[in-house]
Amino acid sequence: MAEFECMLKKYRQMKDLTQEQLAEKVGVRRETIMRLEKAQYNPSLKLAIDISRAVEVPIEEIFVFK
Repeated sequence: MAEFECMLKKYRQMKDLTQEQLAEKVGVRRETIMRLEKAQYNPSLKLAIDISRAVEVPIEEIFVFK
């Protein structure tokens, strides 16, 4: 699995969203958002797109693959 850095927490906070609120918007559990923010979970393309749209930031700025 490719190693990546996740900038989700930064962009989520800029939108003034809690992990729970973002999870509801994209249809996952809060734990999934927590694991994404810690870069412990590699999202599916659909989830990455949904998150990108929810925080209004391009995918490649949220998920930085090394």
